[in-house]
Amino acid sequence: MANDGPVEHGYPHLETVRAAVTALYRRLSYDTVRTFATSVLPVDVAFCDTDDLYLGAQRVAHELVRHYRLPDARLVVSFREMRHAASVELTAGPEYFVELNDRFRDHRRDIGAALAHEVMHVYLHRLDLSFPGVRDNEILTDTAATYLGAGWLLLDAYREDGASSQKLGYLTPEEFGYVLAKRALVFGEDPSVWFTSAQAYTAYVKGMELARRDGQQPPLTAAGWAGRRRYARDRRYARDRRHAPAGPPPPGVRYAFSPDGGGRLRVSFPCPTCHQRIRVPVRGRVRARCALCRSVLECDT
Repeated sequence: MANDGPVEHGYPHLETVRAAVTALYRRLSYDTVRTFATSVLPVDVAFCDTDDLYLGAQRVAHELVRHYRLPDARLVVSFREMRHAASVELTAGPEYFVELNDRFRDHRRDIGAALAHEVMHVYLHRLDLSFPGVRDNEILTDTAATYLGAGWLLLDAYREDGASSQKLGYLTPEEFGYVLAKRALVFGEDPSVWFTSAQAYTAYVKGMELARRDGQQPPLTAAGWAGRRRYARDRRYARDRRHAPAGPPPPGVRYAFSPDGGGRLRVSFPCPTCHQRIRVPVRGRVRARCALCRSVLECDT
């Protein structure tokens, strides 16, 4: 939790975020991901100053348990002075103890954001899905909460001006915006209408720009002129050296050429939806279908 401290910006965790989206599709399946087409609505996690602190926190926790489809999980929420925004004790269940920072006694509208992250920890714990290392596992948790419809609360908790700042979660505001945009492009949902933070909206717009660029990279037909020209140059070079060991792709280039068993050239590139790599023959216009997220991609290889 950044509390009146510096807020990191940009995309320093982008590759881990993309790997987290791929891991979600692999562990949950396309059909299960589609069951999260509707996000948590603001009215369901609203918290008024007149609400009882503990009863209100339990109500919001119950709503997030319902959203994540954990009907047999019971959360007990308490408050104490601590460094981080919140913590959860991951046990065999069905009862889980969540502690929230005392700061939320006075900032009740952000309790839903903190609980969205902690309840996702429970969800991933039950799925037995994790990344090695604390940092990457927390990024997975933020990404999963956002992609499955509750992480817009985390981005909306981001506020920054000349005198103060607040941000919850391990992703930067722009990374939260990116994952929200990836979700919006899949489900046709516009979360920006729920933001109460102007800074959250700005981060979402920036994230959407990057998310759209994922679908405009060669060999996709939506790629721009400059990308297509670079792709054609790299393809010529790969054809000339198809029997030589392939080197690493240049920085910023996400496609890679390699020969198949018969010496014919193939190109691999990440799916713009789930980021799993797809490998297709180099033979002009090709329609590829991602086996993981079922996206149909128009390519010019």
